[in-house]
Amino acid sequence: MGSNEGKHNLIIVSNRLPLSIKRVDGTYESSISSGGLVTALSGLTKSTQFRWLGWPGIEVKSNKDREEVSRTLNEHDATPIFLDSGLAHEHYNMFANRILWPILHYQSGVVFDDGPWQAYRRVNELFAAAIAEAAETGTLIWVHDYHLMLLPELLRNRLYEKNKHCAIGFSLHTPFPAGDFWRNLPVRKHLLEGLLSSDLIGFHTDEYKQNFQDTCAKIPNQIRYKNRLVCVGKFIVGIDPQKFAHTLQNPDVQDRIRSLEERYKDVKVIVGVDRLDHIKGLTQKLKGFDSFLEDYPELRDKIILIQVAVPSREDVKEYQELETELSTLAGKINGKYATPDGTPLLYMHRSVPFTELTALYSVADVCLLTSTRDGMNLVSFEFVACQEKRQGVLVLSEFAGAASFMREGSISFHPANTTEMSEALYAALKLDPDERRRKYEYLRDFVNTHTSAKWGQTFIEKLSQRCRQPGKAC
Repeated sequence: MGSNEGKHNLIIVSNRLPLSIKRVDGTYESSISSGGLVTALSGLTKSTQFRWLGWPGIEVKSNKDREEVSRTLNEHDATPIFLDSGLAHEHYNMFANRILWPILHYQSGVVFDDGPWQAYRRVNELFAAAIAEAAETGTLIWVHDYHLMLLPELLRNRLYEKNKHCAIGFSLHTPFPAGDFWRNLPVRKHLLEGLLSSDLIGFHTDEYKQNFQDTCAKIPNQIRYKNRLVCVGKFIVGIDPQKFAHTLQNPDVQDRIRSLEERYKDVKVIVGVDRLDHIKGLTQKLKGFDSFLEDYPELRDKIILIQVAVPSREDVKEYQELETELSTLAGKINGKYATPDGTPLLYMHRSVPFTELTALYSVADVCLLTSTRDGMNLVSFEFVACQEKRQGVLVLSEFAGAASFMREGSISFHPANTTEMSEALYAALKLDPDERRRKYEYLRDFVNTHTSAKWGQTFIEKLSQRCRQPGKAC
């Protein structure tokens, strides 16, 4: 698929390309990697051709190696934006994830540092230069996430210099916080001006969209900025349910499901799948599960929590400390409640293959997600996509973005309230079969309706309208 083919001439921009690059026998090879954005855009690839621009994830110094990396990435319709390792670290780890990420997730006490901020600006400038070179008049440019909040303004200026006219869309995949938290950021004005140079800004929920509009203090859905109309909308991100349905039909996966069902035939399985991050509420989850085992001793030998904690930002001290804390908590829980017949908690700090994950979702009776703040949380969608047979129950934190849409089909709770979490788990395990089926069918219909393909197509169609009619009301 080429960048000039298909319904739209489209460039997708993210901090990291959705490809893993590695050196093999003196040359470079690339392969599709996993991740939330890759998952969300997977459905779009079926209907739309586009070129992806972003950092390849490794430092490539020589021009010869850069040409080789560009060649292998071009086979996947991807274009690399090269960064030296020091600049990439300052941008990604020190500003985007240590300063900006906590603010977006309602965490206070963030210490601002000008050095990482300058690196953030520099990376956004490098992206703007590369994209302006690659784009043509009429190209739709879709920028993703908090790593690139300055990019729309820098890019618009570059395009103007080249006399190119393009529609710029921006999607934020985190929450946008209420004003008191956003005001903690000394450079918030620059970031807002960066975003407001977009033609269309997309958020996952009405709450995030409203928080942004309140910060801009403008009328609903549209903002007038520098004599341009900026449209603001809610676009519900989703998954590709068919991918899970097809995987579940795989004979090897079916064998694995039967094996797991036999292994856990006498217990109820609670599953949790989370990236190891403070916003996922994993500490709260284990404490809440401990409380549940304390509150309902009659169920201790009749349940198991299988918690997958996918490694994340392993070179960051705070994340290393979190993993140590979780391992300690898991050990204490099993030490407290283990019997010769088994333990109530299986804690896995590693990635799980997709086939294993679908089998695990399929055999679970309950999915427990405890986010303290989360842009959406697509694990909730994935669990539902694998539950046609069992019709398991989703126990979902009220602070996950998905809770805005899934409340009626799930059991909600406050993740910091261990008693409430314990009661929610018990209610899920004891739910009346008719109510269980009703909740599942509500979630199934939602997940099948709000797919990744629909999300991508809806945003692109809206952005295309802005390109054709930039002055028209949203």
